[in-house]
Amino acid sequence: MVSKGQRGRSPGLQCLLFDPQEIFGYKTQCSRKALCIVGYILSCGVLLLLFYWKPAWDVWANCAPCSLQEADLVLLRTTDEFQRYTRKKVTWIDLSTLTLSVSDKPDGLLIADKDSSINRAIMKPELKVRCIQVQKIRYIWDISAKQFHKVGSLEDSNSCYDVHQKFGAGLTREEQNIRRLVCGPNAIEIEIRPIWKLLFKEILNPFYVFQAFTLTLWITQGYVEYSVAIIILSIISISLTVFDLRQQSVKLHNLVEEHNRVQVKAFTKDEGCKTLESHFLVPGDVLVLEGKKLSLPCDAVLIDGGCIVNEGMLTGESIPVTKTALPHAENTMPWKTHSVEDYRRHVLFCGTEIIQTKPSGRGPARAVVLQTGFNTAKGDLVRSILYPKPMNFKLYRDAFKFIVGLAVIGVLGLIYTACVYAYRKVNTITMALLLLTVPVPPAIPAALTTAIVYAQRRLKHKKIFCISPQRINICGQINLVCFDKVRNVARRITSDLHTDPLALLSFQNVHSFTSGAPLPWGPVCAAMASCHSLVLLDGKIQGDPLDLKMFEGTNWVRLEDPSETEGPDSCIVIKPGPNASNAPVEGIVILHQFPFSSALQRMSVVTQEVGKNQYDLYMKGAPEMVASFCRPETVPADFVKELKVYTMQGFRVIALAHKPCLQSPCGLFFLLREDVESGLAFLGLLIMENRLKRETKPVLEELNAARIRSVMVTGDNLQTAVTVAKNSEMIPESSQVILIDAKEPDGSTPASITWQLMEGSKTPPDRDVHSHHFAMNGKSYQVIVKHFSSLLPKILVNGTVFARMSPSQKSSLALKAAHAGISLSEQEASVASPFTSQIPNIECVPELIREGRAALVASFAVFKYLTLYGLIQFIGTLLLFWQLQIFGNYQYLIEDVVITLLVCLTMSLTHAYPKLAPYRPPGQLISPTLLLSVVLNVCFTTTILFGGFFLVKQQPWYSETPDPRHGACCSSREGERRRPRLLHATESVLSYEGTTMWPLATINCIIIAFVFSKGKPFRKPIYTNYICNPVTCVLPFLFQQLLCTPTMWRVYILITALVTFCVSFVVEDLILQNRLLWLLIKKCFGFRSKSQYRKWQRKLAMDPTWPPLQRTDFAENGKNEIYTNPAYEHGEEK
Repeated sequence: MVSKGQRGRSPGLQCLLFDPQEIFGYKTQCSRKALCIVGYILSCGVLLLLFYWKPAWDVWANCAPCSLQEADLVLLRTTDEFQRYTRKKVTWIDLSTLTLSVSDKPDGLLIADKDSSINRAIMKPELKVRCIQVQKIRYIWDISAKQFHKVGSLEDSNSCYDVHQKFGAGLTREEQNIRRLVCGPNAIEIEIRPIWKLLFKEILNPFYVFQAFTLTLWITQGYVEYSVAIIILSIISISLTVFDLRQQSVKLHNLVEEHNRVQVKAFTKDEGCKTLESHFLVPGDVLVLEGKKLSLPCDAVLIDGGCIVNEGMLTGESIPVTKTALPHAENTMPWKTHSVEDYRRHVLFCGTEIIQTKPSGRGPARAVVLQTGFNTAKGDLVRSILYPKPMNFKLYRDAFKFIVGLAVIGVLGLIYTACVYAYRKVNTITMALLLLTVPVPPAIPAALTTAIVYAQRRLKHKKIFCISPQRINICGQINLVCFDKVRNVARRITSDLHTDPLALLSFQNVHSFTSGAPLPWGPVCAAMASCHSLVLLDGKIQGDPLDLKMFEGTNWVRLEDPSETEGPDSCIVIKPGPNASNAPVEGIVILHQFPFSSALQRMSVVTQEVGKNQYDLYMKGAPEMVASFCRPETVPADFVKELKVYTMQGFRVIALAHKPCLQSPCGLFFLLREDVESGLAFLGLLIMENRLKRETKPVLEELNAARIRSVMVTGDNLQTAVTVAKNSEMIPESSQVILIDAKEPDGSTPASITWQLMEGSKTPPDRDVHSHHFAMNGKSYQVIVKHFSSLLPKILVNGTVFARMSPSQKSSLALKAAHAGISLSEQEASVASPFTSQIPNIECVPELIREGRAALVASFAVFKYLTLYGLIQFIGTLLLFWQLQIFGNYQYLIEDVVITLLVCLTMSLTHAYPKLAPYRPPGQLISPTLLLSVVLNVCFTTTILFGGFFLVKQQPWYSETPDPRHGACCSSREGERRRPRLLHATESVLSYEGTTMWPLATINCIIIAFVFSKGKPFRKPIYTNYICNPVTCVLPFLFQQLLCTPTMWRVYILITALVTFCVSFVVEDLILQNRLLWLLIKKCFGFRSKSQYRKWQRKLAMDPTWPPLQRTDFAENGKNEIYTNPAYEHGEEK
């Protein structure tokens, strides 16, 4: 949906804010368009090309600003710092082609849902709708609100009652046709782009246009062979790019096309249940779900029955998920708000697979279509691939600034050429333009991607896949890792299960399942056997590992037999197995499930004993949550103490509860969770051991040694999470843990926050900022965000454990701010994160960081090399140009193709260093280290080039025309023909100055390629790059055979190159890359990091009152300010 704003380019211009973009209205004017056409002709198409690159300029030139209501063209601008523009044409949807009974409608509404935005978008009596399409999503013009609204989804304002009442009986055929025409087909259509379009778009890339301009100048100067070689390479590069884009287009098309023509059953008011193709579905249709292995072609909300689905494509976890019907609540709040954060348990997402359906008492499972096409969950994944978000990374911004700086140097060369023209009185206009292009190597943008391509290939070999390659470089700057779940660090369930049941309101002795004795029959056994969401697929029980281990501990078996029960929405039967304890029941039927929710921290089931009319409700979940639903007299007095005993040891603790249920099976479908989950009797605790995975501790130790913070964000118990963090050394033994407990305001008492040293810590933490760690649960985090926001950054500096976090809290804390995310999944792509690892443990984390660092360092090295390569060529050309000479055709050919191309392709092949360094590589190009490196190497190059230029003239054998007896020279006849008179490749390229400076410049390029290919600590040593080494070592000696100079002069050139290498290597490796030296310099000059994290660290280190301990602070007047109650003291030091 869009909201109004008052920003624009001129008075009276309306600007509306799309989700990530702003929109401006424009109207085409014929006079302006005619003037632009004249400009296209006069500029020979240059103006048209400029408008192609800058669509905003095209709109501003051809159109006049106007309101969105009058606009026939809109201009969209992203709201991020990149401010990218796109233009979209306003089109019309004509509904008059449909046979509509408008006169039969008393209220004149064509859509039965009066709140639908479609009703407000239809112009009457024309029956037309204005719309635009942005990134595959259609927006229609709301006449009354004067805004564009997204179409293709049901309105979120519908309540649970509305969904059932308005759409439960299906849509009429007329309404389906209207919605189908306005919303478009329910299809994720990916066009296989024609080769000519891809070729045209690639050729018009600024990089290739600049290269075409450059090659035109080279050809006019007679560099035909060189230009032909570059043209061939460009054709190969364009062909490979077009082929790759075409393959991606075909692959993506094939991936989604098979789901665009799925046969589904839909229910309509006019025709009842009928089979149709999925692309005819519209929001509001009712799907009839029967059978197994159904692929969802849309997003739909379940209104009848239940389903078990595989959401691996969305979550990255191929664990069956139970979906329940949307309740018949009669309140007016939106259905998503009614379901709080757990609305997803009612939604079937597009791209997921229905494993099993459960009919209700009123017939098969049914669902109302929520979203179609690219509005769906799968559509979002495809759109994220088609329209990736631009990465806000300093490397690319600094690269642009660097290129601008090189262009300025080119302009200086242009001025220098003008001076030569005035002094020599020679026409050098073409050469002036040629000199303008020399400092800016056109290969810079392409070369920056080579390191990413190689890194992505290496990650793929390690079973780590990526759908956003640009994030690989960003991974090289990661200094904090959040682990989403304890099970990523520990095995949640092992063979050690224990129960701690009740007897006379006190805990009995623990029953250990490893003893071999079966669990005695009773409510605890019944709860463990029935309160789960396991499914039976192909004869095998599948589901959450916790549920699976719990069920196996009872030695019961699970059956699927409809004859066993006449329950309304389920036919799940469980019976005692041969190894189970004797039970006075034949079996238990699970009649109804309230699935587990991370937001609610519990699940419940309603069961019936086979052959009896006795109904029971069982609940399991977080102990503190389950206890809150139990009658106080059933909860033991030592509940908190007993719970702490197990959680302090790192056990996973689940509470069980029960109550008899008097509800008849006929009314189970209408049960509301809040009605039945009350007044339970507490049964006991189920204790499971969390053993660390074998790979966990070494990985966390490696991250800690590399000074990369590890943070745990989990839904588990706080004490359990802290214990796992300690066992895995996420929290070192020497560090102290401070528990934070924040509470909402209660009456006149303001919100409070309590700081308490964790039990077991006998001394208060040191004032060192690294000596303490904060731990809190999700409720406390929410209170801090709301009432103590000024404390939040201070807490996050040392926050390590965040437990009982809901999905939205996880998103607020980490997901929205994350630069990269890894999903552990067997699939190669997941909408959950840009990286997917098929390695089922956290070993992928350091692997990704290593490759990110190697790719980042390689990108810097290639960029520095190309920058110096352009400047070296520029300086050499300036010197020769003073004598109206330039390098020869084959000299440029060897330098550009044989050396630079090979270096750029092979420099990034060096693998990542196996050990993570305790610091990150530099993340910005415009830094003192890099600028000094470039400047000093330019100085070295300038010195040797100037020295060679002037010294060669002092040699006794020097002459303006080279002697053909000196090496690989041309014949004397050809030498005389090439006497330097004019600036032309066939007439002035052969001279002793050129054959002296060319090897110096060429070998210097090889030297800097070797020097910049730094190995440890982020990449392996250069000698492990078996392809790049021969290039950098052999070529200098081969080039010596191409010089038209005496042998002794060639020896002097090699000695000069050797000295240059030694100086460059010492300066680069021992000075510029000497981290200790730079730290000392920073300390002497008082330089401090400007990052917010480091600022807070320094600020807290100077604060003698931080961290707070054994006290409670209160929010003051609801202003996110705090004051300390000096009278509050804990009774004892812990």
